Amino acid sequence: MDVIAVVAFDRINPFHLSVPCLVFGEEQPSPELPPCEIRVCTPGAAPITTTAGFTVATGHGLDEVAGASMVIVPSWPDPELPAPPAIVEAIRSAHDNGARVVGLCLGAFVVADTGLLAHRPAATHWKWADVFARRFPDVLLDRESLYVDDGDIVTSAGTTAALDTCLHLLRRQHGAELANRVARRLVTPPHREGGQAQFIEHPLPATGSAHPLTSTLRWAIEHLDEDLSVDRLAAHASMSRRTFTRRFRETAGTGVAAWVATQRIAMAQRLLETGDYSIDRIAELCGFGSAVTMREQFWRAIGTTPSAYRKTFRGPGPLPSKSATMPRHA
Repeated sequence: MDVIAVVAFDRINPFHLSVPCLVFGEEQPSPELPPCEIRVCTPGAAPITTTAGFTVATGHGLDEVAGASMVIVPSWPDPELPAPPAIVEAIRSAHDNGARVVGLCLGAFVVADTGLLAHRPAATHWKWADVFARRFPDVLLDRESLYVDDGDIVTSAGTTAALDTCLHLLRRQHGAELANRVARRLVTPPHREGGQAQFIEHPLPATGSAHPLTSTLRWAIEHLDEDLSVDRLAAHASMSRRTFTRRFRETAGTGVAAWVATQRIAMAQRLLETGDYSIDRIAELCGFGSAVTMREQFWRAIGTTPSAYRKTFRGPGPLPSKSATMPRHA
C-alpha cells in the first residue's frame, strides 16, 4: 500500500494540514489503482497544537516517514525558524528511499532546510520570498509561479496554491478523471498551471510618511487614469527630472514606468475583485487606454486575463453600462 506521510508540528495551520488529507484521503481511487493511506506524522507521535487553538492526535511518529512514497510538509509557522533535526532527518531519509517530497507554502522552508533544494527551482508564498532568498541563496527561487514541480521535489506558493499543487500531484499519479472528480467535490477549479502568477498584493505607501515623495506617490495612485510621465511627476514633487528619477528609484526600487504599470495592475485587480465595472471601463479608469492594452499588460504581469481573474475571485456577475462613473480612491 502506498503511504503518503504528512509531516505535522506544533502551531500548524489547520487548513494547510487538511489540504493533503482532503485531496488524497477521502476520494477512493478506482479498484485497479493501488490503495493509498494518509498518515499524519508528528514528532514522537505526540499531539500537536494548531493555530486555531485545538490539538490534533494521530498516533503516527516521524519514524513512519521514511517508508512513505510521498512526504508532504504543510505550511511552517515561522519562516525565520529552522526546522528541527528530527523533521529534517525524517524527510531526508524518505527522499533517500525514493519518496517525492512536497513543501506547501512555507513548507518549502522546511524542504530547503534539508538541503534537497540546493541549486534547484522552488516556489513559496510571495510575502516571504525575500526571507527565503536570504536564508537559502543557493535555491533557484521562482517568485511568481503557483507551484514548481521538479520531479522528486515539489513546492508551492500560498494557501490556495497548496490545493492546486495537491490536485496536480493527484492528476500526475492517477490521471485527470480522478483529479477532476476530487476538484468537483472540493468545489475548486480542477486545474491551474503551476506557471500561472501568484496573486500578489501591492500595498499603497503609508499615509503620513515624512518621505519627500510620499505625497507624489499618493497623488499618482489617485490619478492613474491620467498621463503620468516622469516630467509630470517630477513637477508635482518640485524636483528636477534627474533628481526625481534618482530619488524615485531609491524609494520604490524600480523605475517610474514600471511602478506606474504595477499600480495600474493593482487597481485593476481591486476593481475586478470588488466592483461591477466592465472590462472597458476598468481599462479607462486605470489608465490603460484600451481593453486590449489592459489585457496584454495584465497577462504579462499576472499570467491570466482580466475576465479569468474576475471569475476566479468573484464569479460572473452583472456589468454596468460604459457610462458608469466611479469616485477617486477606489
